This record gives sequence, C-alpha cells and structure tokens, in this order.
Amino acid sequence: MELVQTGISGTLESSDVMVTIKKSDKPGISIKLASIVEKQFGKVIREVITETLQQLEIESAIVEAVDKGALDCTIRARVKTAAYRAGDCVRNDWENAR
Repeated sequence: MELVQTGISGTLESSDVMVTIKKSDKPGISIKLASIVEKQFGKVIREVITETLQQLEIESAIVEAVDKGALDCTIRARVKTAAYRAGDCVRNDWENAR
C-alpha cells in the first residue's frame, strides 16, 4: 500500500492508542512512541506496529503512537485504520486490503 496523506486513528482515552501515520521519504518504518506502559511493553508495542504495517506491505512510514494502555488487538486495529486513511482507501477497498 502506498501512503499519500496523513492518517489518524484512535483516541487518548484510557485503554486506547492514537496512531498517526505519514509518508516517509526514507526507507523503513520510524516509530515515535509515548506510552504509559513503555518500560514494560514498549518493545512489544513497536513490534505490533511494525508487523501490522508489513502485513499491509507498507515499507516506509513515520508513525507516532500515543498509548494509554491499549491491548495488542486495539493497536493493530488503530494502525490498520490509520494506514487505510493514509493510503486514501475508500470503505469498499478495505475488503480487498491485506
């Protein structure tokens, strides 16, 4: 998937995560994480974000995540939604997206 704009998903409520994804001119995925549980789960959160973007075939992106204790499934859902929005996918495209 090619990113064409900035995509945002999530909230700053407890047990949620706000994810912002932008197109990057540099190869690779850059993650800026602010989390209330970063010391315990920061590595895992970064892995979940990276794996989710790789599944969507996104090879370069700038990701900002503000985590308020979200579960892995919530992180995946927010990353996918932000990526679809950044890729300018319309609702019908979601069924065909990876």
